[in-house]
Amino acid sequence: MHLFPVYPLFELEPVRGEGCYVYDKDDRSYLDFYGGHAVISIGHSHPHYVKRLQEQIARLGFYSNSVQNPLQEELAHKLGQLSGCPDYQLFLCNSGAEANENALKVASFATGKQRIVAFKGAFHGRTSAAVNITDNDRIKAPINSTFPVDFLPLNDLAAVEQSLQQGDVAAVIVEGIQGIAGIYVPEASFLEGVAQLCKQYDACLILDEIQSGFGRSGRFFAFQYANIEPDLITMAKGMGNGFPVGGVLLHPRFEATYGLLGTTFGGNHLACAATLAVLEVLEQENLVEHAAQLGEYLLTQLKTLPGIQEVRGKGLMLGLQLTQEAAPLRKRLLFEHGVFTGSAAQKQTVRLLPPLNIERVEAEMVVAKLQEVLSVPAV
Repeated sequence: MHLFPVYPLFELEPVRGEGCYVYDKDDRSYLDFYGGHAVISIGHSHPHYVKRLQEQIARLGFYSNSVQNPLQEELAHKLGQLSGCPDYQLFLCNSGAEANENALKVASFATGKQRIVAFKGAFHGRTSAAVNITDNDRIKAPINSTFPVDFLPLNDLAAVEQSLQQGDVAAVIVEGIQGIAGIYVPEASFLEGVAQLCKQYDACLILDEIQSGFGRSGRFFAFQYANIEPDLITMAKGMGNGFPVGGVLLHPRFEATYGLLGTTFGGNHLACAATLAVLEVLEQENLVEHAAQLGEYLLTQLKTLPGIQEVRGKGLMLGLQLTQEAAPLRKRLLFEHGVFTGSAAQKQTVRLLPPLNIERVEAEMVVAKLQEVLSVPAV
């Protein structure tokens, strides 16, 4: 039997991780400035995270959602405290795509409508409904086109209003910061305008914070740079620091009905322990504010480097627009300088998504390595 190919693979096998570094079988270290698709939020093998999971699996690793699980209540309370959304309801699932599927379902039930407004460059997942609102026809099968979707330019409020005026839109879904597109930030005024329009035309506003949430942007959620209160907030990736977990925060106006949403593995004991550990480390180590401060330093320094046209993003979610294709540069950074970075849909964009507990010394190191690679042509 062979594995079904998913991604083109680097000839490299990390076997262990510590902090913001991973190590291969020859014990060579690599500075992780990608976090495995923005998943590693509090660093590899954080002692508190490891202890929390070890203690939990020694007690109980799993039982279904047909019984009480106090960890879920503890998680909901802690998440409400730290996120600034204490009145929201929490639904736990297993991934970002699953979170978006459930958010779309709730929006459609609540409004009785079907059409969705999404944005050009959007990526919301690969499952049936989520891929339908992802702006990439190459990964859509005929079965995925189950409801109408308008893909509009990001930050074009007039286009959103024109679509909503038709009266059949169930939801507008927007990423807190567009990730795979190449790190594009919705303007605060745009989000505020969209929120008002959704109320006016009886549509739900879904904020996809799957990549941009849990402190990555320098706020707990990236939408918090604007003065809005989304109807639904989806999250995953950095939520579990590598453990598969996702969730939806639902505005208190939504009425819960037994059977409307359900999951077998979502909110299991280990997933809750992992997420609680992440929240505790974010709080104890002041990592949200740290991400904002270090991100501002990186933003300022990276703009001065040769061969970089633009630096986009907030906090530790940054996109570098190069004057050359990114793939060769990323390969040189990895194999010549030991630095992991990420790609984007745009071939000239590099994404930087490091653990939130990197220090200034690692940030300076990456700036220096980038400057060297950009200044010295490939042999």
